[in-house]
Amino acid sequence: MKRICIVPRVSGVGGMVSFRAKFSASLEARGVDVVHDPGLPTIDSLLVIGGTRDIPGLWRAKRRGVRIVQRLNGMNWLHHLQPTGIKHYLRAEYGNLILRIIRARLADHIIYQSSFAKGWWERTFGLTRVPASVIYNAVNLNTYTPAPDSEHQTSPSYELPADHYRLLLVEGSLMGGYELGLESAVQLIELLNASYRDRLGKPAKLMVAGRISDEIKNQWTQKANGALVWAGLVAPEQIPALDRSAHLLYSSDINAACPNSVIEALACGLPVLAFDTGALPELVTGDAGRVVPYGGNPWQLEQPDIPALAEAAAEILSEQTRFRTAARRLAEQAFDLDQMADSYLDALKG
Repeated sequence: MKRICIVPRVSGVGGMVSFRAKFSASLEARGVDVVHDPGLPTIDSLLVIGGTRDIPGLWRAKRRGVRIVQRLNGMNWLHHLQPTGIKHYLRAEYGNLILRIIRARLADHIIYQSSFAKGWWERTFGLTRVPASVIYNAVNLNTYTPAPDSEHQTSPSYELPADHYRLLLVEGSLMGGYELGLESAVQLIELLNASYRDRLGKPAKLMVAGRISDEIKNQWTQKANGALVWAGLVAPEQIPALDRSAHLLYSSDINAACPNSVIEALACGLPVLAFDTGALPELVTGDAGRVVPYGGNPWQLEQPDIPALAEAAAEILSEQTRFRTAARRLAEQAFDLDQMADSYLDALKG
């Protein structure tokens, strides 16, 4: 296989952008040419990351005999439960429709990012007429490491604090309904500092990385009483240093299909804390972190069990060596970029 087309050609931040960059780099290292125009006549196969508005271009490629593989995570759903505005609502519904059309009519193979995502799609829209597989996201384990090497030095901006425990929350965007994670994160910090400080020996603070509006930032800064630090948008090349500067990652996204931030953290030896929604029980196993019962119905955004989350956080913070070692070990076993690329190439070759 010499040339693969990847669409859409997304930019900015978020899971799609991160995946495309990592997968493209892995393909190019193997001598595979990566292009983004489905109209090119020399394409061997085509990978759709989620969906694309260029449905006519996919139809034309399919008629030429180009094999189309669609990579799917979950669906837009928070807009059904929260007032996110009419524009956001329509974008979310349009996005879901595009995903469904490609899945049902154009794809020759479906790659789901997790068993959770596969089950969600099949429960909602039924089985596909084409084969499907589950392939988890992955990272370059030589870049995402527990300690920097001579090539990837730690940024002086990110150092593991000695006077407090740093809990890290990393999202591409904390808007459009995803700011809900901030609420549970701040509640977690408040409970840790109120009930676990004597056991832990020092306070806990929350560092938040991602895009967020000034209004929401100001609102939560006031509520957190000095226990909240804003890192802003962090460049992809700085994520390993950021992960190494924390004591645990709190994955706050509800019903996430396969969050890159979790896999990146594990590779850096950063334990992960989360509720048992979405794919998190699949991704965080053993002592790589703790996944606790949500305590309500996450699909209805009911109040989660913050005390259970705090107890698990205290366990991770108290036994850093055990959890950090297990996190890296799990990443080496399950989330290697070369292994992921091999699986994608098998699907693209058919």
